[in-house]
Amino acid sequence: MNARYLPFIGRLLLGLPFAMSGLGKLAAYGPTTELISAAGLPLPPLAFAVAVAVELGGGLFLIFGYRARPAALALAVFSLATAVSFHNNFADQNQMIHFLKNVMMAGGLLQIAAFGAGALSFDNRRETSEPTQTRPTAVAGFARQ
Repeated sequence: MNARYLPFIGRLLLGLPFAMSGLGKLAAYGPTTELISAAGLPLPPLAFAVAVAVELGGGLFLIFGYRARPAALALAVFSLATAVSFHNNFADQNQMIHFLKNVMMAGGLLQIAAFGAGALSFDNRRETSEPTQTRPTAVAGFARQ
């Protein structure tokens, strides 16, 4: 497989579950805000709106590679906050698995935040379509080789 497609596949595999989760939350306002309240987080309606915006918006931005670095960073922070807030009962094996899943997702998202969206992305299209500055042939007395 051509390595050119791997960043897109990675963004799709990370972004799609976030986008689907955001859509799921939109369809379940009551149960979602109850879960947020049960976790002890303040202002459940506001937390609901933030969760939907981050998951749905960030997931779609990641899939399309549009502003992928900030979207990945926001999703990484969100994943870690979710792990600590909702999956902190380590005596429960299932909660431990979900906690570690969120930590692993954050790790992958930080890779995107560090290295960018890759070739098949709106970010890459913007970077390649912006006019480049011409570089001088000599810098500080050293000829370019």
